[in-house]
Amino acid sequence: MSRPDLTDEAKIAAYRAELRSVGRNQRLGGFALVILGAIAVWGAGYAGGAAEAVQWVGYAALALGWALMLAAIFLRTRYHRHRMRETN
Repeated sequence: MSRPDLTDEAKIAAYRAELRSVGRNQRLGGFALVILGAIAVWGAGYAGGAAEAVQWVGYAALALGWALMLAAIFLRTRYHRHRMRETN
């Protein structure tokens, strides 16, 4: 993989778009889980007898969502470092 050409604004914008696409599914999935987990934790008070289970599911979704988002950050950073290395 070669180093990106960052000589003009159009090429910089293209590289930024390329970086945004790395780990996109993990970021979106993590974001969705964080939102659903927050809703579950907030709504646990309205769940009646299942409140404790709903709250634990919400916390699990929050933890998994943040783990996915951190994994996406790691993937993007690793990709960027790999691209910036001179491998040719």
